[in-house]
Amino acid sequence: MDITEFVELSLGRWRSQRSVHHLAFRHFEQVTSTIDIEPIDSSDKAIIELCKIHQIEPKLASSAFRMTWEGESDWDEDEVTQGSTILVPIPNRSDRTKGILLREQGYAETIPAVGNYTISADGTFILHTKYQRATAEEKIWFAMPNLRFRVSSIKTSEGTGVVTASFSSEIRSLASNN
Repeated sequence: MDITEFVELSLGRWRSQRSVHHLAFRHFEQVTSTIDIEPIDSSDKAIIELCKIHQIEPKLASSAFRMTWEGESDWDEDEVTQGSTILVPIPNRSDRTKGILLREQGYAETIPAVGNYTISADGTFILHTKYQRATAEEKIWFAMPNLRFRVSSIKTSEGTGVVTASFSSEIRSLASNN
């Protein structure tokens, strides 16, 4: 599987159930959310701007997409979390199972970010991103076309201590009225 196939498999509306362990706070959190993943044409102004920010030639972008989410947490039941970010894979020219992923907004910090990805032989997408105050590792894999799993860990900026660990199961919504 290469990045184009992985993104194509990921498109659609997903219902997510995430368990998060905030080790620094000794707190366990349950998050239920809806995630929408939609393709974006590489000529879109937002894609071109994101590439320019990271000094990447926009024509190298492959399978760009927008991810939006809305969710509820048992940590703060009165607050609905929502957001949106653009993600732009830039595959390695000689090996499309590796490359970098530009993010309009990062996972561990809400700033533009660049991560390095690899897609393993079994189809697992593995992303490592270094932020200003943390490092993140995310793994996503498909058990079936409409069921995927995601694990992530956020570590200290030196990568020596885990701050947060999470596991998500995500089921694609097949209803036509989503």
